[in-house]
Amino acid sequence: MDTNILLENGTNELEVLEFTVGGRSYGINVAKIREIIAYMPVTPVPNAHQFVEGIFMPRDIVITAIDLAKVLGIPAEHKSTDMMIITNFNKLNIAFHVDAVSGIHRVSWADIITPDSTINTSDAGLSTGIIKMGSKLIIILDFEKIVTDISPETGLKVSEIDRLGVRERSDSPILIAEDSPLLRKLIEDSLHKAGYVTVISTENGQQAWEKLTEYKKAGKAKEKVHCIITDIEMPLMDGHRLTKLVKSDEELKSIPLVIFSSLINDEMRIKGQALGADAQLTKPEIGNLVQTIDELID
Repeated sequence: MDTNILLENGTNELEVLEFTVGGRSYGINVAKIREIIAYMPVTPVPNAHQFVEGIFMPRDIVITAIDLAKVLGIPAEHKSTDMMIITNFNKLNIAFHVDAVSGIHRVSWADIITPDSTINTSDAGLSTGIIKMGSKLIIILDFEKIVTDISPETGLKVSEIDRLGVRERSDSPILIAEDSPLLRKLIEDSLHKAGYVTVISTENGQQAWEKLTEYKKAGKAKEKVHCIITDIEMPLMDGHRLTKLVKSDEELKSIPLVIFSSLINDEMRIKGQALGADAQLTKPEIGNLVQTIDELID
């Protein structure tokens, strides 16, 4: 299936691939997908995590296959007609074993429903959003969390902050737009540990833009925010749309903006550059994020 669908920059839209596991519908951002192939037999790995089905080599790269049915706790019988969704995020190539692929939907982030705390906690939730398609609900899964739960070292490396050594306190305020409660807390803690004591946290691009607009109306935008850090994938307003709004505004465009996302690859980097982002980093690189903020604020 062709997943090379190009979206105009900053339109607040995304393409979601719908797939099924155990007869239930789930979704993944097409930007995370390298390719979709028919199921291939895998080689089991001794002492691997229970969700890791094994490894296989479709071309010249060894890829780890994760059994999504096991991750989701769904009884499922694997069939020869099953599919593999091969993804790339956080600089990792991971395949997810699913039952079938249903199609691709173009939707606006504004139409994606944010799961509330009854079904999605920072520790256990696996959903980043819900799409209503007629009478059907498609749950967008948090693939970064699935991989981090299996292999914690693939997540944010907060220990990198310790390697930066003793740092001076900085009062420069930093605005964060990050929808994951867990990652938002980790970024906040890392910045505080790195000496940045004034951190303004928002849950998505819309909230961040409302904060910036509020500061701008008061004539204090550049005083209240010295740097913006934004994820790309967020409900209501994504990071690319936020970047476009900030860098198109005469008063705000001089505020440094860093895109900090698991989705940074060659294509996404080109999009971020076109929108005016001052820097783009993949999410595990928290140490590089702090050093980048240092340089941009200085």
